[in-house]
Amino acid sequence: MDNWIPALIIGVVIIISLASWYGVRKLRQPDPEPDPAVRSLSSDRKRQQVAVVINPVKTHAARARRIITTECELAGWPEPLFLETAKDDPGATMTAEALEKGADVVIACGGDGTVRVVAEALAETGVSLGLVPLGTGNLLARNLEMNVSDLDGSIATALFGDERKIDSCQIELENADSGEITKHSFLVMAGIGFDAKMVSDTRDDLKKNMGWLAYGESGVRHLPGRRTKVGISLDDEPEQHRRVRSVLFGNCGLLPGGIDFIPNAVIDDGIMDVVVLSPRSAIGWLAMAGKVLFKPRRPSPSIDFYRARKIALHCTEPMETQLDGDPSGPVKSLSVEVDPCALTVRVHRQGAAGRQQEQLQSALEDPPADRYTAN
Repeated sequence: MDNWIPALIIGVVIIISLASWYGVRKLRQPDPEPDPAVRSLSSDRKRQQVAVVINPVKTHAARARRIITTECELAGWPEPLFLETAKDDPGATMTAEALEKGADVVIACGGDGTVRVVAEALAETGVSLGLVPLGTGNLLARNLEMNVSDLDGSIATALFGDERKIDSCQIELENADSGEITKHSFLVMAGIGFDAKMVSDTRDDLKKNMGWLAYGESGVRHLPGRRTKVGISLDDEPEQHRRVRSVLFGNCGLLPGGIDFIPNAVIDDGIMDVVVLSPRSAIGWLAMAGKVLFKPRRPSPSIDFYRARKIALHCTEPMETQLDGDPSGPVKSLSVEVDPCALTVRVHRQGAAGRQQEQLQSALEDPPADRYTAN
């Protein structure tokens, strides 16, 4: 870290610690009921056509190719179809080609960007998504309880695992510069504000050497800053206004390092978890960190949790966005909606539901007192 950064942080902490928490408000919202619980579809894996959308520059990509080829040959299946991503196309064209050639499963062999693009093309098709995580965050794989360091195990799951339906989230972004509206999907978490700046400014050399820990260095650099006024509407309710540093839209909540950022988020309940971050000072950041790490029942004025099926948000000034850890540019407004159980994913044969089933039961039977209450 550069020498000026600690000095800057100390100075900013002294100044903003004097700021009051006056004016921090919560959003009023309805409390949607979850849809039926985990959908796990066990299947007897027979002959299948395997397609692999692979990022060839990722570490272990060549080894993954060899293992997949060998496994398909030993199973007596057709030779797998390998389709390499490009710098300007992380997998959309390749997935479309896989579908045209009759793939029964499309394996995303790369990072979170490759997974998100492949999943977007597979949603509502019934064709299974397999995961071979080769990236920095590997967010979806972590939330499905995969061992992201076990390459052989990930390939076995992608080829022979059970099938599970999970939600996909659809998002529309209005570009702040051109006004163009684009549509995308995400599977884990999208965000606007501080988190997106952190993601977009993470240094590539640190990511290569430190993995997901590199995001922390960027996060520290962006801690100082002011809040932005936004208008938020939950499930078509009247718009409400907040001053925020960041708003996150979570389909599931487990982050790298084992941080359970949204403890009761369930990946197939048809509901999105919305997290509003509004710290005004260093104390606010510390309180928010304590809430995330230690999960006290007492509410914190710096972080609020809500649930909704649809969210609309507009900004008084452009704010950066990210989708599953990939920068997606500055926007003037956005809208998000859940597409329930739109995607079929290969998961471990035993204990596939695991953590998610426990979370759903916990959310239904004993919701924390400070979560999801109308204000």
